[in-house]
Amino acid sequence: MTETTHTHPQSLPPEQPDDAFEPYKPRSPEVRAALDALRRLRQDLFQDAFAYRPLPPMGMDRPFVRHLPVRWRQYAVWAPHLAVVAAGGAALLVSVTDRPQGEFGALVSGLFALAPVLLTLARPVAAFWLSLVGTWVGALLGSAWDEWPWAPGSFFSHLVVLTVVAVRTRPRTAAWMWVITGLYGFTALSLFGSGHYGNNVAPMLVASAISLLAASVRQIRREAEQTVTAQQTETAHERSRRTLLEERTTIARELHDVVAHHMSVVAIQAEAAPYRVENPPPELEKAFATIRENAVAALTELRRVLGVVRAEDYEAPDAPQPTLADLDGLLANVREAGLAVDKGVTGAVRELPQGVELSAYRIVQEALSNTLRHAPGAGARVEIGYVIGGLGLRVVNGPPPQPALIKPSPGAGHGITGMRERVSMLNGEMTAAATPEGGYEVTVFLPVPATPGDGDA
Repeated sequence: MTETTHTHPQSLPPEQPDDAFEPYKPRSPEVRAALDALRRLRQDLFQDAFAYRPLPPMGMDRPFVRHLPVRWRQYAVWAPHLAVVAAGGAALLVSVTDRPQGEFGALVSGLFALAPVLLTLARPVAAFWLSLVGTWVGALLGSAWDEWPWAPGSFFSHLVVLTVVAVRTRPRTAAWMWVITGLYGFTALSLFGSGHYGNNVAPMLVASAISLLAASVRQIRREAEQTVTAQQTETAHERSRRTLLEERTTIARELHDVVAHHMSVVAIQAEAAPYRVENPPPELEKAFATIRENAVAALTELRRVLGVVRAEDYEAPDAPQPTLADLDGLLANVREAGLAVDKGVTGAVRELPQGVELSAYRIVQEALSNTLRHAPGAGARVEIGYVIGGLGLRVVNGPPPQPALIKPSPGAGHGITGMRERVSMLNGEMTAAATPEGGYEVTVFLPVPATPGDGDA
C-alpha cells in the first residue's frame, strides 16, 4: 500500500514574475519609454561600473601588425595601450603647465587628469566617473578662471576618456556619457559659473560629439564586420556540410547497384539450391527459403533507401557501375578532351571487390577531371599497383604550360571531398598536394583483405 502525500498550495513559494513591478508599470508609452531609458542607463553606466575589463592586445592579423617585421610584431600588438598612456601623459603635461611650477595644486590636478585616462585600460566605465570627479578638482585648482567648468588639462583628459570608453563599449554607452557630460557642464555653469569670464561647455559638447560619433561609427562598423564574418563562416560550414552530404548521397546511389547485384545473386542461388540436391531434407529447404526471403527483404529495403537519397533529376543507370576494367575507355575519352595521359600497372592484376573497383575508378575519374579544369594542356599519368594488402593509386599531372591564362574553374570544387569520402568509406589512406614542379598529385591506398589465392601469383 502506498502512501500519498498531499502538498498544500500554501506550502509552495509563490511564483515571482520576471519583473515584480510589472503590474504597477504605467500604460503610457511615453512613460514606459522613459523608464526603459533609465533602465538602460543603469545597465550601461551604473551596473558593474567598476568591473575589471582589461584592454586586450591587438590581433596579429590586423593590417598594422601584419605588415611589420616579425621581430616587431610582438611589441606592435601593445600599440593601443601605448597610445592611451601617451594621451594620459599629454593630459598631465597640460594640467601641470596650467599652474605655476612647484605648487601642490598643479600636482593634484595633473594626477586627476592622468588617472582617468590610465584607468580606461582596465575599468572603462569607472574611468568616466573618475574623469567627472577630476574635472571638478581641476576646475577648483586651475588658474585659468576664464575657462569653466573644464580646466585645460581636464578638458583634454575628459575628451580622451570619452573617446577610449566609446571605442571599448557600445554606441549607446557613448550617447549616455555625452548626455551626462552636457548635464554636468550646464549644471556647473548655472550653479558655480558666476565670476568666470567664459565657459567651455559648448566646445566640450561639440568636440566630444565629433569624437564619440567617430568612435561609434568605428564600433558599429567593427560589429558589422564581425557579424558578416560569423555569417560567412557559418555559411561556409553549412556549404561544406551540404557538399559532404551530396557526395555521400552520390556514393550511396552508386553502391546501391553493387549491393543490389550481390543480394540478387544470393536470392537466386538460394532459390535454385534445393533443386541441385536430390531429395533435400525439409530443414535444408526451409533454410534456403529463409535465405531467399531475407535477401528479397534486403533488396526491398535497399530500393526504399535509394528512393530517399535519390535526387529529383536522378535517373537509374542502364549499364552496370564501372570498374577498373573500364579504365581504358575513360582514358580514351580524356585523351579526346585534350589531356595527354599515360597508364602504368604494377603487380598481378586480379579481380577486387566491386565496391573497391568502383571507388578506384571514380577516384581516377575525378583526379583527371580536376587536371582538365585546373591544368589544361598539362600531361598526366595514372599508376595502379596491385599488392597483397590492397590497391594503390597515383594520379599526377605536370604544371600547366601557361598558368597566367588559366581562368577560374567552373566546377563546384567537390572533387577532393568526394575522393576522401570514398577512401574513408573503405578505411583507406589518401594524400593530395602540389608537387615541387608545380603540378598536383593524388595518392590513394585502398586496403583489400587477402584471399588464399593472392599469394599464389
